[in-house]
Amino acid sequence: MTTITASMVKELRERTGLGMMDCKKALAEAAGDMEKAIEDLRKASGLKAAKKASRVAAEGVVMTKIAEDGNYGVVIEVNSETDFVARDENFLAFAQQGLELAFSNSDADVPALLDAGLEDTRQALVQKIGENINVRRVARLQFDDANQGIVESYVHSNNKIAVLISLQGGDETLARDIAMHVAAVNPMVVRPEDVPEDVLAKESEIYSAHARESGKPEEIVEKMISGRLRKFVAEVSLLEQPFVKDPDTKVVDLLKEAGAEIVQFVRYEVGDGIEKEDDDFAAEVAAQLNG
Repeated sequence: MTTITASMVKELRERTGLGMMDCKKALAEAAGDMEKAIEDLRKASGLKAAKKASRVAAEGVVMTKIAEDGNYGVVIEVNSETDFVARDENFLAFAQQGLELAFSNSDADVPALLDAGLEDTRQALVQKIGENINVRRVARLQFDDANQGIVESYVHSNNKIAVLISLQGGDETLARDIAMHVAAVNPMVVRPEDVPEDVLAKESEIYSAHARESGKPEEIVEKMISGRLRKFVAEVSLLEQPFVKDPDTKVVDLLKEAGAEIVQFVRYEVGDGIEKEDDDFAAEVAAQLNG
């Protein structure tokens, strides 16, 4: 029998906003499978969507650098344990060193960057600061030459969210505006057809469970499901989203007006997907459950 821990209940509660006992029951019925528990709760409660793991609390910074001719850019995430250290000048200097190394070594992944001399610096910084420091990930967008397209970036003022974007056509201002939109709205994909089939299947299953509870005829149920799927796809596709600076205009229309096309984007948010324990809250939940 799978043990349902307080921290598991805490995470599910934060991701769904539902009650503690409902979350505990869902986890038990799902044998501890967090994603299945979320799906089951969405089917049962009408919950529209679950948040990403809210225990994503690792600190640090994201940084970008764009080539002078605008055809190449890099984004990097460097993590620390606390926000205090993330603002330390020694940590920021190390993150900048990692960015410069990633920029000048366009084929290097994180292990290669560490092997290129960054690891010795990292270990020295860990000893000096007393916290674990980690170069987590790096990504690049590039055109062979500046005539092929534009690479631009946007970094939120607190260095917690960074976006790289590549466009064919348009200009740097348009590219930066759309990168800002991506930072704010966090689309899943560029185009509706880019939404993965497994994501569509999962959403369809959830919408189906809700629609069939209505008792309507099957043909109406199918229309309800397809309608909700179309709405979901539009919400997560960059081109179909209302532009953040002008909600009356879709991103696709903004691009058409400029004769531009989005090739790709990369969005990094500090700590996204990393778990950070909150022992005090977990203990509180455990006490309530045991009570």
